[in-house]
Amino acid sequence: MNYTGPVYRPPFEADSLLLQVTVGCSHNQCAFCTMYRAVPFSVCPMEQVEADIEEAARRWPNAKRVFLENGDPFVLSAERLVRIAEAIHAKLPRVETIAMYASIPNIRSKTDAELRHLRALGVNELNIGVESGLDSALKLMNKGHTARESIDELLRLKAAGMDFGLNIIFGAAGSDHWRENAEATAALLNTAQPYLIFTGTVHADPGCPLYEDMRSGAFVENTFGEYLDEEELLLELLDLENTYYFGLHPSNVLPMRGMLPRDKEEMLKAVQDMRKRMKDNLDKRPVRVGEGAIINR
Repeated sequence: MNYTGPVYRPPFEADSLLLQVTVGCSHNQCAFCTMYRAVPFSVCPMEQVEADIEEAARRWPNAKRVFLENGDPFVLSAERLVRIAEAIHAKLPRVETIAMYASIPNIRSKTDAELRHLRALGVNELNIGVESGLDSALKLMNKGHTARESIDELLRLKAAGMDFGLNIIFGAAGSDHWRENAEATAALLNTAQPYLIFTGTVHADPGCPLYEDMRSGAFVENTFGEYLDEEELLLELLDLENTYYFGLHPSNVLPMRGMLPRDKEEMLKAVQDMRKRMKDNLDKRPVRVGEGAIINR
C-alpha cells in the first residue's frame, strides 16, 4: 500500500487497517506540533485510494476497522468521504468502523445531513484535537477554533450519532493559568460527553513556535506540582456518563487510564499518591526527550 510522508495513528488504532487518503495536515499551524511541518498538504488521487483498498482486500480480507490517514482526513468533502467509504465496503465487507483524525473546522464544513450519511456508512469514532476548553489557551496553541465552536460542532456530531474521542493538553494555558484550563476543559468535556479522552502534557520540539516561546520564557510551562494539580482538578470536575480516560502518552507526569465515572476515585487517589512520591520535585519542571517523554520524575 502507498504511504507518503510520516504516518501517525493513535495507540488504540494499533490493529486497524491504515489507509492513506490525504498527505499532511490541512491546518498545519498548531503552535506545539511538528508532525507535518515539512509536508505540504495534498489529497491522494482516488485511483490510488481504490488501488490500496484492492490490495488491502487481498491481504487483510477480514479487516473490521479502517483508520484513514494522514493529519485530518475529515477535511475531505462529504462527497469524497462517501466515495471512499463505499469503496471500502465494496471490497472489505466486514468493515464496521471507518475512523480518522479530524478538527473542529473539518466538522463545520459539513451539513447535518452529510454527517448523518457518513455515520450510516460507518464513519465513526473520530479522533479530534480540541486540546483545551479555554479560549486563551486555544489562541496560544493556534488551534484555529474557539471553545464555543468546539462545543457547537461536537454536539452536531453527537446529534448525527457519531462517537468521538477528544485530545486534551494539560498545561496548554501555561503555569499561571492551570486552574482556568482545568475548569474550562472540564466544562467542555462534560458538555460533549466523548467516548474517549486522550491526555498529554504540553511539550514542543525544535521547529515549532511553542518551542521558541518556551526557550525564550514567553511561555512558562507548568511545574510537576501544577501538572498534578491541573489533572486532579479536571478529574474532580468531570461529570461523564461512560468515557474511557487514556492517559498513557509518554508526556504525562502520571501514566493512568480508566473508565469514568467508574474509576474516578481510584484515579484521584493515584494523582494524590504521585504527589506524595514526588514531594521533593513538585516545584521543578519536566526535562523531556522524544515525544515529550519525561526523564526527571
